[in-house]
Amino acid sequence: MATRCDAIVIGSGQAGPFLAARLAAAGRHTVLIEREHLGGTCVNDGCIPTKTMVASARAAHVVRRAAEHGVTVGGPVGVDLRAVKARKDRVVAQSVDNLTQWLTNLPNLRLIRGHARFVGPREVKVGGETLAAPQVFINVGGRALHPDWPGIGEVRVLDNTSMMTLETLPEHLVVVGASYIGLEFAQMFRRFGAQVTVLEAAERAVAREDPEVSRELQSILEREGVAFHFGVRGAKVARSADGGVHLALNAAGVAREIDASHLLAAIGRRPNTHDLGLERAGIATDARGFITVDDQLRTSVEGVWALGDCNGRGAFTHTAYNDHEIMADNLLAGAQRRVSDRIPAYALFTDPPLGRIGMSEAEVRAMQKPALVGVLPMSRVGRARERGETQGFMKVLVDARSERLLGAALLGIEADEVVQTLLLAMQADLPVSLWRRSVPIHPTVSELLPTLMAQLKPLEEIPR
Repeated sequence: MATRCDAIVIGSGQAGPFLAARLAAAGRHTVLIEREHLGGTCVNDGCIPTKTMVASARAAHVVRRAAEHGVTVGGPVGVDLRAVKARKDRVVAQSVDNLTQWLTNLPNLRLIRGHARFVGPREVKVGGETLAAPQVFINVGGRALHPDWPGIGEVRVLDNTSMMTLETLPEHLVVVGASYIGLEFAQMFRRFGAQVTVLEAAERAVAREDPEVSRELQSILEREGVAFHFGVRGAKVARSADGGVHLALNAAGVAREIDASHLLAAIGRRPNTHDLGLERAGIATDARGFITVDDQLRTSVEGVWALGDCNGRGAFTHTAYNDHEIMADNLLAGAQRRVSDRIPAYALFTDPPLGRIGMSEAEVRAMQKPALVGVLPMSRVGRARERGETQGFMKVLVDARSERLLGAALLGIEADEVVQTLLLAMQADLPVSLWRRSVPIHPTVSELLPTLMAQLKPLEEIPR
């Protein structure tokens, strides 16, 4: 006999726990099932631990540049990776502990530790118990992909999780993938003191971004000593005599051989849907294993929804959290919120960071509608000059007829925070003419925004 409840939530990433809490608070008897770590990727091996280590890497970088600010420090800068890891572990443990204490004390919420598998459309089995509910929510996240290169099985391949367990600094780290995860780890470990080489199959870094963003990000990391190889083809891997990794590959038509101590795979992620028994429930997935959902996160089975990374509708903590908000409002408040209502927004947490909202220039050009563009270098920002961090630029794209923002790419000091102002303006549907009359605080990074809006030019005048 199945144990009956009102709702089952499978997975405790950035959607599951908060949705379970909302349902429980509404008086619904809810079961939250987690097979490993509460908090999912973000808390355990994503945002929180990586940004904690990024902070340590920045501290080392700032100390090395102290003399530029008239500050004298004694001797060369050293990094104790064991201590960096210990600090990261403390921050993660505190986050997990806080989440655990909160969830275990909520009325109407039962937390089960174990691996859930579907045995029917709205029935799951965990351990020796079968649970049934009229509503089931899947929030199982994803895991790292590995290259399928010949010989890859002969060497240790690190991913975003195992990379942060190292207690000894790599002598030479090869990062496979020049996108968000790859670039963050590349800069981080270069600042820790490792030699770092990045391999990318595409012709440039973060290929989804506009070319000038890719060029500037590459230049920033190259100035810190990170090496890049693009157009990588035909790579083969072998274990070297010293236990490291030997790579033979073709990069942009040139044959190369690289010896490294460590290999990090950062080529993307796949959903954790392979062992959920979805076929027994009749829940459809796409060719990559992502659960197919509509604009309100409904799966192909009535009464079953998929949230977070596993639905392919957003691979970020904030989009997963927003999935929970959409679900809660629709189910508990009778709303009709949709995934397509949210404005795309994300950041790349290199130093300086990239903040991105809305459409890229390539996407705006594809619309074939009149548009305006504004670009200014970060060297125009007083705060950037004062701190000696003038790398990057600000770029906005505007609908020429409505004067509404279409998108923005801010690469520079505090760009991940400044871009939030533009995001709110897009959400409020504000015309850019309002920016020209605003009086921002001096000296801040945001004070360049009115100047940026005042020098917009037709997009067709800007070379591709």
